Amino acid sequence: MTALRPAISLIGRNGQRLSIDPPLALAPMAGVSDRPFREVCRAFGAGLVVTEMVSSKPELQDSAKSRRRQIEPGDLEPRAVQLLGNDPDELAQAARHAVAQGAQLIDLNLGCPAKKVCKKAAGSALMAEPILVEQLLRALVSAVDCPVSLKMRTGPSRAQKNAVEIAQRATDAGIQMISIHGRSRADHYEGAAEYDTIAEVVAAVPLPIFANGDITDTAGARAVLAHTGAAGVMIGRGAFGRPWLFAELRALLHGTEPPPAPSPVARWALMVEQIERIYQHYGFELGIRIARKHLGWYAPQLGLTEADRAAFNALTHADAQRAWFRQRAAVVANLPDALAP
Repeated sequence: MTALRPAISLIGRNGQRLSIDPPLALAPMAGVSDRPFREVCRAFGAGLVVTEMVSSKPELQDSAKSRRRQIEPGDLEPRAVQLLGNDPDELAQAARHAVAQGAQLIDLNLGCPAKKVCKKAAGSALMAEPILVEQLLRALVSAVDCPVSLKMRTGPSRAQKNAVEIAQRATDAGIQMISIHGRSRADHYEGAAEYDTIAEVVAAVPLPIFANGDITDTAGARAVLAHTGAAGVMIGRGAFGRPWLFAELRALLHGTEPPPAPSPVARWALMVEQIERIYQHYGFELGIRIARKHLGWYAPQLGLTEADRAAFNALTHADAQRAWFRQRAAVVANLPDALAP
């Protein structure tokens, strides 16, 4: 068994403590880590769930997309908001706005490799601008009393890995936690994540570090923690359609026996409940499209075929999707418990 991993304790400028227990986080992912998915992952044991990235541009803060991504006072604690931007004043203003809405942790995005983000010199494009990154972080730390964290990559490219320098500058700026995806900006999501750079950062700075990238099971998490010495792990694509992975990882971090994987019937009920939350969060018009994406991720865990997915994706109304769920429920009830986890 792995020894008990202590909770991470962060302290704001006002002295208020923020606990992340267990040190197990859901990665902030645009189009994925919305409120419905965050709630499900938190229920399965994630100690921290972070919003989708919110633009710091003032003209975008009241857009429909930004409003859906904003935190609410009733959201599960700790309430963490990730901001995207490259202007110190705009980020400071956006951070104060997020805190006024109930945010307890502000995270800066240096990880997104999307072209539409990087072409605006934001996201992982900032990995090439360590001095600017320090300025941005100092602005955020000065703007709010709550802790500030950073999500980054290993560097602009495999040949230019500067995560240690940025981590040291971030520490000097006063942030309290770093999450590192084990790929460079140029890698996007291709190839295998590497963890040597994460280990170098852990050795170089006194902050708690979350290791991220290609962690899809307890064996992988155990290996990454042993290799890097990180304080915790951050899960991204590994949780798509498998939010119960957090329950397994929680047991690993606490040194206890992992719970059995949910039965097919339990997985089906979980998916249906999550999609109902999607309807409530997005409304039916957008919700039915978002539901298709999540059903596709759950499909391998539920014995659904490509024909099943095609039939579901052809449905254009929430009531039709609900009827499809009711029809398939009897089939799922007869699936073996040994279905792939």
